[in-house]
Amino acid sequence: MTLEGDGVSIRLMLADDHRMLREGLRRSMIDQGFDVVGEARDGEEAVRLAEELRPQVILMDVTMPEMDGVEATRQIRALLPQIKIVMLTMHADQEVLTSAIRAGASGYLVKDCSTEEIASAVRMAVSGETALSPQLAASMLDEVRRLDRPSSDEERIVTRREEEVLQLIADGCSTPEVAEKLYISQKTVKNHLASIYQKLDARDRTQAVLQAVRMGIVSLD
Repeated sequence: MTLEGDGVSIRLMLADDHRMLREGLRRSMIDQGFDVVGEARDGEEAVRLAEELRPQVILMDVTMPEMDGVEATRQIRALLPQIKIVMLTMHADQEVLTSAIRAGASGYLVKDCSTEEIASAVRMAVSGETALSPQLAASMLDEVRRLDRPSSDEERIVTRREEEVLQLIADGCSTPEVAEKLYISQKTVKNHLASIYQKLDARDRTQAVLQAVRMGIVSLD
């Protein structure tokens, strides 16, 4: 890996469908000491030029014709994993941010950031670090927390209904009481319990509740 500190400029490529933005970005990056080796007008051209020019870093616009920046990033990273890609976007879109990171982007900046911030992100990418605009950092943390929480019954160890049954059992309710509180039949409660025992590898209610408490599924008051 060649860094500016070794006396050689970082080889940088630009990908943006707006000519004026590309020209302004090129001048700014040259002023910052980078070697701008090429410019792409869309995602497909970005993939082709990446293979041809082998830059160290690509500044990639998210929204481009033919192929968007996220897909171009995915393809480039699959073909040339040594190339780092910093995404540039007009809006702090959480969904696009997540897609870009999953595609292999090494940084994600909104276009109203300063030239110094972009230059810093490029240098961080070359060093193997990830750069995010300050306004994106908090939302990214929120997204990570959200992804860490089960969002559907299919992703949970037990279903939401089974969790309700477990919590009532942990609270000391009998099968008839659970059925009454949840407006279901006692047979349905027993079916839920049978499923819970299997999922938690438990022989009885006590084991199931203890296992559920250890896993943070239910709490004991």
